[in-house]
Amino acid sequence: MAAEQDPTTKAKAPKKVALKVSAVRSVSAEDSAADKKSMGQVRKTVIFLGFVAVAYALYLVFTGQVDEFVSSLAGVDMSWIVAGVICFLFYYVFGILAYVLSVAPDPDCPVGIRDLMSVEASGVFFMRLTPNSAGAPPAQIFRLTRAGMSAGAASALNFTRTIIYETGEGVFAAIMLIFCGSYFYETFGDVTLIGLFLFGFKVVQVAGFVALCLLPKPVMAVGNWALRFANRRKWLKDDKYEKYYDVVNTQVMEFSRAFKRAAVNVPEMLATMGVTLLQLGCMYALPYFVLRSFGEPADFLVCLASGSMLELLVNAVPLPGGAGGAEVGFAYLFQDMYGVHLTAGFVIWRAIEYLLPVIIAAPCMGLRSTSGESINRRAKRVWKRARGFVTGKGAGKKRGAARGGVTVKPGAKKKAAAGAGKKASGGSDVEARIAAGKAAAAAKKQAAEK
Repeated sequence: MAAEQDPTTKAKAPKKVALKVSAVRSVSAEDSAADKKSMGQVRKTVIFLGFVAVAYALYLVFTGQVDEFVSSLAGVDMSWIVAGVICFLFYYVFGILAYVLSVAPDPDCPVGIRDLMSVEASGVFFMRLTPNSAGAPPAQIFRLTRAGMSAGAASALNFTRTIIYETGEGVFAAIMLIFCGSYFYETFGDVTLIGLFLFGFKVVQVAGFVALCLLPKPVMAVGNWALRFANRRKWLKDDKYEKYYDVVNTQVMEFSRAFKRAAVNVPEMLATMGVTLLQLGCMYALPYFVLRSFGEPADFLVCLASGSMLELLVNAVPLPGGAGGAEVGFAYLFQDMYGVHLTAGFVIWRAIEYLLPVIIAAPCMGLRSTSGESINRRAKRVWKRARGFVTGKGAGKKRGAARGGVTVKPGAKKKAAAGAGKKASGGSDVEARIAAGKAAAAAKKQAAEK
């Protein structure tokens, strides 16, 4: 019978503790709820746009434009359509680049390239599928916080980006009015005043954003007074009052600080504005590519200016995608250019400018960066490698390591030879001592035998 082991002498095995590391970055419940609310608005918008599409099809049937529509589509040059699609893809690329320029100066910012691709895709998606683009900011803030930014920093970054984008729309429209103002007046007469009104509205909107950033305390005072006024008269419920009170007294100051920090770096702001103007140009140029697809002559600058005015009108309509304003504005601004191709031209333009971005952006919203390294540090490392490659520094070491060789400095041979000499002399001394010891031992042995 085997002897029982003493339980007191039995070594206790260390208790294993299951370690679980979560790669999911913290996201506030408020941001998550806002994102879900945006998706709810999208579902309603899809239903609304379905009714709009049916109404537009019925309009073509009852006005007898179906034959013109089909014949125009049959003669489309697809190479120009493909060029227009590529042009609009650069709208997305420049949008990502604008975000990269905004976060790149911070070496500790956790947001990566794929995170920013998700943020820009969310802006493209919800800008087109929510009334007055209301769903875009919460969806973008949600993805920034998911990437590791704090809610305040994410809100400030998104707000600063919005200001630059809105300012870019006003600057672009101003440039187009300078170069093409006479064209609009000669073509549309006094109706040009509508375009000037839309431009003025954009200027007022941008001025309000800038005032919010540069003069936060007066804005907070006015906001608190308006909230108290509305709450006392029961126009604003208590829960809504608390929510907006927090926004006015917390986020306004955070927005102001973030904008001032960004505004200090003037080259960065100018670079971001330049990229934003290129981004807008990619969208405004689409009517030019569509018009050329029908084989019609087109003035690129005039199409660009008309596209800018059309987008101001679309943004002024508080419906998803500016439904209604887009149709009326396109027909009015481009009727003389497109002629009999107007209906088909609008459908193609709307498909590239509205439907295609939604289809492309939807899968991109789930992209996430996994490295955890900031764009700033990655850019510095790439720049260091590129500079070393151009100057040739470090190339010899890499080639030597690849061959299994050793890089030796100029004075290394002399040092190595001297060291070898010392080792050789040291070795001969030892051998002499061993030989002398053996001889002494042999002589001692012989003397003992005698």
